[in-house]
Amino acid sequence: MFLYNKTTEIKPNKGWTDVNGIQHPPNWNIWSDVHKASMNIEEIILDTRPDGRFHNWIDNGIGGVFNITDKLLDDANRQAQAKDSDGEDIWLDKDNKEVLGKDIKVGENKNYTAKMEDYKDAEGNVVVKKGIRPSYIQQVKKQQASLLSHTDWAVVRKTDIGVAVPTKIATWRTAIRTKATAMEEAIAAASNMTAFKALFLVWDIDGNKTGILFDWPELEE
Repeated sequence: MFLYNKTTEIKPNKGWTDVNGIQHPPNWNIWSDVHKASMNIEEIILDTRPDGRFHNWIDNGIGGVFNITDKLLDDANRQAQAKDSDGEDIWLDKDNKEVLGKDIKVGENKNYTAKMEDYKDAEGNVVVKKGIRPSYIQQVKKQQASLLSHTDWAVVRKTDIGVAVPTKIATWRTAIRTKATAMEEAIAAASNMTAFKALFLVWDIDGNKTGILFDWPELEE
């Protein structure tokens, strides 16, 4: 993308007006790099967005991202900087001793770290941030139920009139349950985000696959 004056996006093949009210033609993008620079036009290389399933980030509004963090795997109490009874921020020095913010000299705050504590809502309840692990376990359960529902008719027929469930269907239903259990155990065992991401099914250019999640057995014809 291209920015004019570091704030306004301009697009190739589309005219634009500068701060002096001068209109420029749609083919402005054929200008030389030197001329573009003289017009305060610069090309911005857009950052690759992280995978939103696993990460949070802040968008700077002009195609850049920063402060990329992993999402929580498990529920955790939301944290906030601790305060004393007068509402003063509490910090910790290198010896882990508490120091009030008002007592820290200007420019010395880099020598201290914020003391954190559980954040509570207006009713005094600890606010919990949800992790993504439980939701993926629920996805496995939901997909398992949906897949099995396609052959529930065979189980119902057996119950109603005693006709045996076809071997292929019985074998497949067992395989679905086995795979679901393996998926749930793998999700539960992931110790960090790297291990968690490695569980997802990925195909390489040679057709080889890695990962376990949502790679369900198929019912033979």
